[in-house]
Amino acid sequence: MRNLSFIIYILSAFTAVSCQDQNQGQQQAGGAAPFPVIEVSQRTVTGFTSYPVSIEGIVNSAVRAKVPGYITQVLVDEGEKVSKGQILFKLETESLSQDAGAAKANVNAAQVEVDKLKPLVEKGIISSVQLETAKARLEQAKAGYSSIAASIDYANIKSPVDGNVGAINFREGALVSPGDPTPLTTVSDIDEVYAFFSMNERDYLNFIQNAEGENLSEKIGNFPPVQLQLVNDQIYSELGEIQTVTGQVDPSTGTVGFRAIFPNPNGILASGNSGRIRIPRTYANFPVVPESASFEQQGRVYVYGVQGDSIAISVPIEVVDRVQNLIVVGAGVEPGDMIVAQGVGKLRNNTPIVPQPVSFDSIATSIKPIFK
Repeated sequence: MRNLSFIIYILSAFTAVSCQDQNQGQQQAGGAAPFPVIEVSQRTVTGFTSYPVSIEGIVNSAVRAKVPGYITQVLVDEGEKVSKGQILFKLETESLSQDAGAAKANVNAAQVEVDKLKPLVEKGIISSVQLETAKARLEQAKAGYSSIAASIDYANIKSPVDGNVGAINFREGALVSPGDPTPLTTVSDIDEVYAFFSMNERDYLNFIQNAEGENLSEKIGNFPPVQLQLVNDQIYSELGEIQTVTGQVDPSTGTVGFRAIFPNPNGILASGNSGRIRIPRTYANFPVVPESASFEQQGRVYVYGVQGDSIAISVPIEVVDRVQNLIVVGAGVEPGDMIVAQGVGKLRNNTPIVPQPVSFDSIATSIKPIFK
């Protein structure tokens, strides 16, 4: 038994030494593993900052009843294009017509009284005071009739502007009045639309300070065209223009309001739509590196530069911006510098590598659409 135990011990020791030698050999071979490397590229890239927007027609007019009554006719449909003055709704006017008849009779009676008194005053039979009193009654009767006639006209509810009809909130048979909180409908001019959005104070200051111009008016005029991303994530075909900035921070929200305008030739946009406005920011001829080539350590961003064609050296870089999967670099690397493109998580500073040159675009293929 002792001899067998001794033989097992010797074999175990031999196996351990062999494994150790094999691991050391693997470590030595692994000290110069292959890594893809690329040249830092210099390009012009455009990124976008986006903010939620609400869309409204340039003219967005609520249509309300001016007199109470039951709707007898709805003469338009939702989305229909209408002209200013076109009748949209009709209210019941039977009772008003009866009142108008009575008021007209009062006018006629008052007129007869005036006509009867005029010759009597001229002949001196009665005093002029009686005639003046009759004339006052006539004017009062005419005013009453005019008021009722206006109410009858108000029963024909007309469009206040040219535009498109929005949602119709009341139908035939509904009782409406001037005090209703909900309008009958809304008519919007949507040949062009406004896009309202807000920036927080920090973004606003950065945006304004980076815009060209001596004052706010000049800066607004120099703002670049903006895009509109619809709720289905599609980019609207027409470019917009930022027109106004409130220039004041809303104390309740801490934001500054903006208004952009977009053409709407096909009527795709309507009041009440939402989406996101996309404000471009362009970096001309900046060094760029793929995100896959970077790593963070203690709050700083690094890449691995290639030193002497065989050593990976960690290099801190200044990040100006991140555009999709690109880092726009302000300092740290220059165009033409060789850096490790992928697998940086496996490296440490001063790690030996076997560089495997690849093209920039083969690593960052998804950045092609943003190159200009």
